[in-house]
Amino acid sequence: MASVVLTILCAASFLFMAVRSDGVSLATGPAAAAAPAAPVAAAPSSGTLNITAVLEKAGQFNTYISLLKSTQVGNQLQIQLNNSQQGITLFAPSDAAFAALKPGTLNSISDQDKMALLQYHALPSYYTLGQFQTVSNPVRTMASGNGGPFGMNFSSIGNNVNVSTGIVNVAISGAVYSQNPIAVYQVDKVLLPTDIFGPKAPAAAPTPEAGAPMVTPTVSPSSDGSASSTSGCRSRFVSSNGVALAVAVLSVGIVACL
Repeated sequence: MASVVLTILCAASFLFMAVRSDGVSLATGPAAAAAPAAPVAAAPSSGTLNITAVLEKAGQFNTYISLLKSTQVGNQLQIQLNNSQQGITLFAPSDAAFAALKPGTLNSISDQDKMALLQYHALPSYYTLGQFQTVSNPVRTMASGNGGPFGMNFSSIGNNVNVSTGIVNVAISGAVYSQNPIAVYQVDKVLLPTDIFGPKAPAAAPTPEAGAPMVTPTVSPSSDGSASSTSGCRSRFVSSNGVALAVAVLSVGIVACL
């Protein structure tokens, strides 16, 4: 009987120690790992904006995009956007604007002028439509200083903004995209700068070199025979003088004989 009681007590003691050990392990065990925080979306920056993608999304600037790529001006504009604190503003001519140009307009200019033409459609700063109403004219473009002023002027009537190149005057149709640091505005005419398409100044006459002999103009006979007539008068004058001289000599001889 005593052995049975002892066995029961030992079993109870063992069970108590096991429960206590489990409780301690639960209390002192490592804390459960915290749930991972939800990722935060990065704020958009100028480096994540792509000018070509903005134009392609609009869908009506295929010719403009093609020219930006073929002239490499698109890369220059992207660098300006990515590396400048001022941002950039583009005036994008629609496909209809390029189609309205006179045939051969773009083919008549050099590759350098084509680059300047596309740079002329960009301003090296971000402008809202409202800022064009108070801007100081003329406004410099990304072509300014490239062989000419390449400036453009802005005017407004109410909420409508017009841009003038000196050759072309057109209203800004609307904003394709406008969020600092980039604004893209549609124009329904290609902006032709006077520096490329304006009248050319006449070339100055060459300056004669020092010590160069003077050239005397040659008088050619006129159609009415004035030059030959003058020559004939001289001949008759000489002949008359000769006759007079002969008569005088003969008279002197006769007088001497007498």
